[in-house]
Amino acid sequence: MTRRTTWLGLRALVGLALLAAPAWVLATADGAVPHQHWTLGALLAVSALAGVALLVATALAWRRDRRRDRRRATAPRATPSTSTSSADTPRSGVTRATAPSTGAEPAARPEPARPRARRVLRGTGAGVGLALLAVLAAATAWLRPFPATDAALDALRGDDAVEVRESAGWYAFVPRDAEPTTGLVYSPGARVDVRATAAVLRPLAEAGYLVVALKEPLGIALTSPGQSASAMAAFDGVERWAVGGHSLGGVAASSFAAAHDDDVDGLLLHASYPLGDMSDADLLVAPVSGSEDGLTTPADVDASRANLPAATTFTEVDGAVHAFFADYGPQPGDGTPTVPREEAQAEIVAASLALLDEVAAG
Repeated sequence: MTRRTTWLGLRALVGLALLAAPAWVLATADGAVPHQHWTLGALLAVSALAGVALLVATALAWRRDRRRDRRRATAPRATPSTSTSSADTPRSGVTRATAPSTGAEPAARPEPARPRARRVLRGTGAGVGLALLAVLAAATAWLRPFPATDAALDALRGDDAVEVRESAGWYAFVPRDAEPTTGLVYSPGARVDVRATAAVLRPLAEAGYLVVALKEPLGIALTSPGQSASAMAAFDGVERWAVGGHSLGGVAASSFAAAHDDDVDGLLLHASYPLGDMSDADLLVAPVSGSEDGLTTPADVDASRANLPAATTFTEVDGAVHAFFADYGPQPGDGTPTVPREEAQAEIVAASLALLDEVAAG
């Protein structure tokens, strides 16, 4: 196998991976993709188009190589001439002297350095480009959202108590009985289907609070840390706001709250903690965690106490794990729960309502 054949084979493999990654995401995400931020669908499309383009380019290159090899195989080979030219034919009996043979072939001319350098640069650039396309395929597969379970999808249905609105940027749970004056903007955990938050957030709306669950770019809250502001601006009838989130979503929410404490009154952390010191922030803060969480461990939560205001109210739900703060099934690396999901979520909802009640009271 030649080096050229190996290179074309690698290109074909990466092209297939670029096609397989979005196909796998769509096949296994249980219809979640159309309900996430539009950037996820765009990424899947880019990956698929890049795969098609790379496979077509590879097929054309392979075809050109085959044609070139066939031309070389069928081209006639030149044979040395045995005839003697007239210039070498003796005239009038006089034999022309010829230069003695040294037995050595003429030295080959050295290849110019500039064309060789260009080939090296082209090869290096092609290698880097192929590596980046491989990273794109891997990232596309990794960003597959954890899809919402049936329990979460059931909570998305509107009724006489709560209206559920879906827009390009979020899901909103709006109380029907009265115009809410206190609201919560919520950021889901990394790669978690936004719809999976419904079973935990809907009861807050049933209690009279507006709740907005954000559709995060690529499912990662830190890609747009200021996204909460657009949701707050869309509901200008709300007078007091809390922000919050699950896991990495809580990290993004804490950064937003620390930077906008004039506009934000409360911070709700579900299995999360701030990245930096916000102990001086003028906020009501309520971290809610699980005792069996394998991702945001109790030790992580304890370590964050010094970075939060002194009046922070901590709640640890006994037996709960990381994936109990939404409904998307088990999560790799999480702990083993020792209580039923419904029981743990009732405590999570109660602690979350306590914060919103404080925010509403001013």
